[in-house]
Amino acid sequence: MSAKTILYVEDNEANRMIVRDLLKRTQYQLIEAHDGEAGVATALEKKPDLILMDIQLPKISGMEAMRRIRAEASMADTPIIAITSFALSGDEQKAKEAGATAYLAKPYSPFDLLKLVRQYAPDS
Repeated sequence: MSAKTILYVEDNEANRMIVRDLLKRTQYQLIEAHDGEAGVATALEKKPDLILMDIQLPKISGMEAMRRIRAEASMADTPIIAITSFALSGDEQKAKEAGATAYLAKPYSPFDLLKLVRQYAPDS
């Protein structure tokens, strides 16, 4: 069985490095995008098993990126974990309305993220 692919859409290099380091010890293959538009294009081209989507992104927001990904029939069931550092009341609901499967507020424990990854893209 081939490794599952995770797309991480995040403009902050430090945050991408944390996730890169976290996943390099697992079976997952990580691909990255640096802004919302690239995230949508990469998702539609590569069809990852799971998407980690930052909400605050350049070009288009993570919310808009999720809506565009969800508009593509082949991506309707792909799990998307929305990640945000601006967790305000109602944000989780807005993220889910935009297409998020799950929601994680920064700062988060890498173990919490890995638990969500394994929940939505089991590696067995």
